[in-house]
Amino acid sequence: MMQVESFDPTQLNVTDRALEHIQRQLEKENARAVVLDIVETGCNGYMYELNYATELGEIQDKRIFKFNNEVMVIVAAEHWSILQGTEIDYVTEGLNSALKFKNPNADMLCGCGESFSIRGT
Repeated sequence: MMQVESFDPTQLNVTDRALEHIQRQLEKENARAVVLDIVETGCNGYMYELNYATELGEIQDKRIFKFNNEVMVIVAAEHWSILQGTEIDYVTEGLNSALKFKNPNADMLCGCGESFSIRGT
């Protein structure tokens, strides 16, 4: 299993497997970057949401992370305190494969794994 070469708790970390998956999706969607958002929903308060950006100028006040000089992940500045230090991995469980988020800021996950709460909220 491939892992992130070095984990940095002040950055966004993406494993090699997740980078490969994201690159395939970007090519399929003819997009330039993936946008990682947080939406208030679910039984625990927050949920991850991924969208594709075809134009980088359409997102204001953002942090851009570039991996392997090809894959860009964009995070809105307002969500950075929630996402800081998160590792994105691509895992296979049985017949299903999906991106998984390991967020050091998440306090509790709901039973279905779709939403989370943040410490101190």
